[in-house]
Amino acid sequence: MSEPFFLTPVFHEKIWGGRRLASDFGYQLPDGKIGECWAISGHPHGPSRIENGRFKGQLLPDVYREHPELFGNSKSPVFPLLTKILDAEASLSVQVHPDDEYAEEHEHELGKTECWYVIHAEPGAYLTYGHTAKTKAQLKEMIDGAKWDQLFLKRPVKTGDFVYVPSGTIHALNKGIVVLETQQSSDTTYRLYDYDRVDATTGQKRALHLQQSEDVTTVPFEEPHLTPSIEQRGTSSITTLVAPPTSPYFSVYKWDINGQLSLTAQRPYTLVSVIDGEGTLTVDGTDYPLKKGTHLLLPADVQEWTLTGHMTIIASTSTV
Repeated sequence: MSEPFFLTPVFHEKIWGGRRLASDFGYQLPDGKIGECWAISGHPHGPSRIENGRFKGQLLPDVYREHPELFGNSKSPVFPLLTKILDAEASLSVQVHPDDEYAEEHEHELGKTECWYVIHAEPGAYLTYGHTAKTKAQLKEMIDGAKWDQLFLKRPVKTGDFVYVPSGTIHALNKGIVVLETQQSSDTTYRLYDYDRVDATTGQKRALHLQQSEDVTTVPFEEPHLTPSIEQRGTSSITTLVAPPTSPYFSVYKWDINGQLSLTAQRPYTLVSVIDGEGTLTVDGTDYPLKKGTHLLLPADVQEWTLTGHMTIIASTSTV
């Protein structure tokens, strides 16, 4: 029987986190400053557990490994994508991620290209996104001299924006922003600047990774050119936010359901996150209730499905 995999989120405390994941999405959070909801994950630092059906109770990476046919017999040895929701109650460190080649050599995992759909942004919110250095030598000189105000570029951001962050991009979410993040399945982050914050547990400043940041930062910075496209389907719509060749690892879509939307699979499997509203998913004549904060995966044996209700959904597919 073809069926979706509903997934249990994994939560991570962060120095910059808050409690909006409870108030906005109804999640039962552990105590503390919760910054990240790992919603669809095969990564060992927070693998998703399947809530329903024939694989109920099993971890997504185990099913990926043991049943490759449900994922189109992907060539990737690990589940390649990771979907998160991030609550930046305070600003994240200014950071940069490596590409696949550097990450494999130094971290023994995938590189990290990512993107953000902005679920919420307070008035005046902004990102750190990109830098001013024109050469590697200039980048090193500005980092060594801690010329952060000269080096970092700022970008205003508002609810509904979409930002693509290739590996090698200096970036940070700043306070007052909630995003859904689609990324390669990697947990490698090189901190370049962290506001001299002290970790409450250790009493020490968090580690920086200046040499690695210099190594992997793309110079000069060039903002990716995105050309989102919208397809109307009656009273509903499909927005393609990013896809190859701009994004070599994933395609990301926004589905706005106002009534009904019937879809067919574009790739062997699809990651689905409801970020607003509620409704119903119908697969092979079976109805599954959906609400804000629901995350699921449609495996390769689900080739057609119908969404009914009033919902905003971010969906993604792997291209590897």
